[in-house]
Amino acid sequence: MSRWEPNTRERLLDAALDLFGERGYDSVTVAEIAERAGLTKRTFFRHFSDKREVLFAGQELLSRIFAEAIADAPASATPMEAIAAALAAATAPFGPQRRERARQVKAVVAGHRDLHERELLKLATLRAAMADALRARGVPDPTAGLAAEIGGLAFTTGFARWIAPGSERAFTELVREALDELVAATTTLG
Repeated sequence: MSRWEPNTRERLLDAALDLFGERGYDSVTVAEIAERAGLTKRTFFRHFSDKREVLFAGQELLSRIFAEAIADAPASATPMEAIAAALAAATAPFGPQRRERARQVKAVVAGHRDLHERELLKLATLRAAMADALRARGVPDPTAGLAAEIGGLAFTTGFARWIAPGSERAFTELVREALDELVAATTTLG
């Protein structure tokens, strides 16, 4: 097994998704994922705490991107403009080359209750990062929390549209469209 090669995390994710597709999530071990990637089990654990985390790689990065983009938004930006900036900043990892991998991850997660729960927890973490960043800008609650919830919903709606069968539109376009729809819907609440 090689001691070091670039893209270790990507290789582990690719190996995991291949194995999950071949044998099912429950039948695959960390050792098998590492072996398929040409790495050791120890290397796996340097990058991920368990095999579930392979499926949610990048959530910490997204939280940081959201928070930094909100902090960097112009001082005159409304809470929703700051959320829009955060969503725009976070779309870089969602290029067309990643769409099929995202579909694979979603299929694995959808078939397992514990993975779905982990996904919900990770999404809550993203929304919390946005809300905290808005509060740091001086946006009071409940406005900060509501804006973050709308941002989180726009993110998940855009993501669902992006991975939908036959979808070819850019993630950036879909998440912005979802945000615009949600903001427009808030005006009809009365």
